[in-house]
Order: sequence, then C-alpha cells, then structure tokens
Amino acid sequence: MYTSISASQWGSPTASRRALLIHGLTMSSQSWEGVAQLLAAEGFFVVAPNLLGHAWRRGTDYRVSTLAEDLRPYFVMGTSYDVIIGHSLGGTVILSLLPFLPNAKDTTVILLDPAIELTKETADKCENWFLKEIANVRTADDHMAENPAWSRGDSLLRALGVSMCDRTVVEGVFEHNRPWSFSGLFKNIPPHVKITVLASDPAFGGICHSEHVPCDVARLHAKVFIGIGHWIQYEGLDIIMNEIPLRRAKL
Repeated sequence: MYTSISASQWGSPTASRRALLIHGLTMSSQSWEGVAQLLAAEGFFVVAPNLLGHAWRRGTDYRVSTLAEDLRPYFVMGTSYDVIIGHSLGGTVILSLLPFLPNAKDTTVILLDPAIELTKETADKCENWFLKEIANVRTADDHMAENPAWSRGDSLLRALGVSMCDRTVVEGVFEHNRPWSFSGLFKNIPPHVKITVLASDPAFGGICHSEHVPCDVARLHAKVFIGIGHWIQYEGLDIIMNEIPLRRAKL
C-alpha cells in the first residue's frame, strides 16, 4: 500500500481490473486494508480516496452531493471500475455518483450498511456518538475489547481514522444533510450497474433497514446479515468477497 494526500492504493496500476473503495464517517482510506489486500491478490488495482474532512483534508461544505463531486477526478478520461464498494456514509456518496459512472464496462456496486434514511432522532443519536468518539479517541485495545471480531490492525486503523477527523466535520455532515433521506437515489441506477446492499443486524448497530431499500428497482438487491455489526469490512470479509465477480481458472 502507498498513501498520497488524498488516497491509498493497492496492487498494480496496470492491472486489468480496478476497484474503488469509499470509506465512512470518521474513517480513512487506510481503513480498507483488509478488503483491498484481498482484491489486489485477485488482480485488482485498488484505489481508496479520503473523503473531504477526513485524513486532515479540509472542507466547509459536507453535503453528500459535494462529497461525491469531490471524487469526480477519479473518473477523469473515462476511468471506470469493475467494483465500487462504500461503507456507511461512503455508500450514500456512491449513490450520488451513479449518474457520473462511465458506461465502458459493467460495474458491481456493493454498499455496506449504507446510511440511506435516518430519522431526526437517529441522526441526532449518531451525531452525538461520533462527537464522543472525536472527543475521546479510543485505543486499538479499546476497540478490540468492544469488538472481539476486529483484528488489531483494523482496530488501529479505526483509531487512526478518528484521530484525523475533527468535530466540525461531524457537525457539518449532519447539519448539511438534514433531513437525512437518500433512498430516492436508487432510482438513478444506470443499465450497466448492479447494486447489492449488505445490511448489518439492527441489534448489532446496523443502520440500514430493509424498508430503506426499494424492492421494485431493477439491478438492486439487498441482504441482511444477522449477528454482523455496522463495520462489515472488519467482521465479514468473506461476505463482501462473495459478492464480487472473480475470475476463476477453467478446469
């Protein structure tokens, strides 16, 4: 992995397949290490940008549409991706990017417990939780104690992401996106894009509920995983990889 000011990359830039990974609130590009390493091993060139306000990137406008617009350079000159994965806020940003995806190839989009619809009560609760995380950055040991399924590496990267974000970003994200309602973006799925929503167990902190995902939209599927928390990329790598079309040697 090598990191620039705005993104991390894994694999060879000359690889025939490309993947784009978009992190969630108070995370960073490095948080995708586990998924990215698996994708790179499968022959993908993997790019993970840092959203505005994260990894010390400064911003003043944190509307989801603005976060998406900031990622437009990753699609310059018709750059396309075989796989695009977004977690939480990153999933919502991907939905805003759908109209801009080049149609040069079929694209598999995977949304990990995306923040699609939040009531005011839930949004306020989430904002307060993130603000507490920012005010008191927990150690890797703290995260591992609370989340036994997380590896030490993932826990370190979670702590790193929080340490590189500040309260103005959290406040801006929630203030600039009121009311928090993005399910209408599912109507913009291009014909070359297939979306799978992987929702976490509400009893384990999942924020994407089945009723948030329309059931009458073509090329859109949703699955709920009981016993899996919000951070699917830390708890269910196999769940994610099972949704990615991989090239297998012919017998």
